[in-house]
Amino acid sequence: MTKSKVYVETTVISYLAASPSRDVVVAGHQETTRVWWSRRDRFELFVSQAVVEEASRGDAVAAARRLAFLEGIPVLGLNADIDAIANHLLRASAIPAKARLDAVHIAVASLNRMEYLVTWNLAHIANAAIRGKIEQACRGAGLQAPVICTPEELPEV
Repeated sequence: MTKSKVYVETTVISYLAASPSRDVVVAGHQETTRVWWSRRDRFELFVSQAVVEEASRGDAVAAARRLAFLEGIPVLGLNADIDAIANHLLRASAIPAKARLDAVHIAVASLNRMEYLVTWNLAHIANAAIRGKIEQACRGAGLQAPVICTPEELPEV
């Protein structure tokens, strides 16, 4: 049986590596993420160079914790095709201009034929109001958008 290909966006890694939150919603997301991560062998995981770069930012100790979670996960490169699709997503107003990096994540996942893009970015990626726009923009570029979901939505496959 082949495993589903899953693009892991940076917010998932950030929730894994973060200190426990006192905010009940964030703490719940962190626990859900830890449980999902413990079962990650059901999937074929991928990240991109954009995830590595984002995970490397900020406090050096926190960045090292995030990067440790990325060890062993294949890193998909960035290129002109990714840039073109990201720009297409922005021009189609599927993603706001201020969130260009989010468009890059979607472009990488789409061009690399990921079945799922797992994220906690509820503002610009896993957002019911814009998922249709993302799917439409990807179709307009001749691509199939991945199923965009949070760790709690990613099915047991």
